[in-house]
This record gives sequence, structure tokens and C-alpha cells, in this order.
Amino acid sequence: MIDLYTAATPNGHKVSIALEELQLPYSLHALSFERKEQKTPEFLKINPNGRIPAIVDRDNGDFAVFESGAILIYLAELTGQLLPQDLKGRSLVLQWLMFQMGGIGPMQGQANVFFRYFPQKLQGPIDRYQHETRRLYEVLDRRLGEAEYLAGDYSIADIASYPWVRSHDWSGVSIEGLEHLQRWIGALESRPAVQRGIVLPRREVLDDTAVKTAQSMLIQ
Repeated sequence: MIDLYTAATPNGHKVSIALEELQLPYSLHALSFERKEQKTPEFLKINPNGRIPAIVDRDNGDFAVFESGAILIYLAELTGQLLPQDLKGRSLVLQWLMFQMGGIGPMQGQANVFFRYFPQKLQGPIDRYQHETRRLYEVLDRRLGEAEYLAGDYSIADIASYPWVRSHDWSGVSIEGLEHLQRWIGALESRPAVQRGIVLPRREVLDDTAVKTAQSMLIQ
């Protein structure tokens, strides 16, 4: 049994989708950012960095894994699925996984901060991060013009990027003209496991109170 500690964010959705795709039994623990449950002493024992997602593998001596990319690799290796075992195939998946971890996630995350949450409207940072996110999308689009999925076959690389790319509107980033990327989004949206995982845990309605809470967390 896997214990999943998560919230309704792109990084959280990576792991819930992977667990659904791999058909692993898991228990869902939704953490509240507003109540700072990710900073409690109990959770910091699981993830010293105080971030979601994190898992605990109860069948492997209560082994804890944090960082979404590391979790995806762990689950893929645990099951022998979604990550090739041959050297080249494995490397290709990990290259595109790291592209998301080091590029799309940080750049789009900053686009979200400055476009949606930052108390002041700073157009320079907004433009910077939106433009860089769009550039990274164009890299994905070119790759997806060559292959059905990022590493050829469906893999944890696709699972890592999809929750970010699907939320492009929230970041103020257009995918107009990126036909291969749009095709890929549609393909993932049609997968039953993706449909199940992307709604876990239930996202709270983002009203003015939630936005103010996010803003206050930025300046603490």
C-alpha cells in the first residue's frame, strides 16, 4: 500500500495519475496549504522540504519518497512499467522528465506566481516567465511532431508534463498554433487513468479568500 500526501497542484497530479496508471493500491491524504499541513513536524519527517507530493511505501519498510520526479521513477521501477529498462530508452524518458522538472515546472510556476498571485502587477516578470513557458511548449511541440509521446512510448515523462501543460490558461500562456502539443493533450485527456488521477484530491474553488491566502504566503 502506498500513502500519497498531496494537494490539487500539477506536481501532485503527476503522482495521482501515475498511481492510477500503474493500478497500485494507495491511500490519499490531502494536505491543506491554508492550514500549513505540509509544514507540520509529522509531515517534515516524510519530506524535510515541506512540499507536496510525497509518498510512503508501507510494503517497503515505510520507505518515504519526496520530489515528484523521484516519486515517478520509484513507482515506475517498483512496477516495471512506464520506464524502459534498456539504457537508451530509459535515458530518453529521463531526459524529458528532467526537461519538465528543470524547465516547464519552474518557469510555469513563476508565471503562475506573477500572473495570478503576486500582490503587485509586475509586467516584466510576467512577460519573462510566460514567454519562456511558451518557448518550452514549442520545444515539446517539435518533439511531438516526431513521436506520438515524448519518449516514443507513453511514459512517466508524459505524466510529468501533462498536468502543467493542461493548466496553460491559468498561467496566461497560449498553445495556439501548437498542433502536435494539442494532439498530445487530447490523447492524454482520453486516458481513463488520467481522468481519474487529475481530479484527486478535489480542488477547492479558487475565490478571493484563497487568492489572498496564496498572496500572503508569498510575502511571509
